[in-house]
Amino acid sequence: MALHRSATVEAGAVVKGPAIIGPLCFVAAGAYLRGGVFLDEACIVGPNAELKTSFMFKGAKLAHLNFVGDSILGAGVNIEAGAIVANYRNELEDKAIRIAWRGGVLETGVEKFGALLGDETRVGANAVIAPGAILERTARVVRLALVDQYPH
Repeated sequence: MALHRSATVEAGAVVKGPAIIGPLCFVAAGAYLRGGVFLDEACIVGPNAELKTSFMFKGAKLAHLNFVGDSILGAGVNIEAGAIVANYRNELEDKAIRIAWRGGVLETGVEKFGALLGDETRVGANAVIAPGAILERTARVVRLALVDQYPH
């Protein structure tokens, strides 16, 4: 783990490398970071939040009781409490992640992929972002919403 001297990782947080935790970051007690994570400057991972194989860019915030897997969170992204960014299509026989995007279908070639959340995106409490979502800059997801871009 590479931990910037100005970052804080509270006692009780679990960080399984590889991990890069940048300047002025805060990782709260009970947070669980695993599978390779990168936290840019001034990121926050709240209590009992899990971050798996993901990048968080400058100022991104993950509140308490969240799961974010295999994702990229742009600068200034804010995810409220209890929201989930799912990374696996357990409910489907064919687990390959496909994304309906701009009139076409993107084939990711992987079975685990969360979301790409553009800069300044806001995700409300207890919302669910289904695997393979792409949210453009400044997107807003209301509380309790489901965002699912799987092609049907």
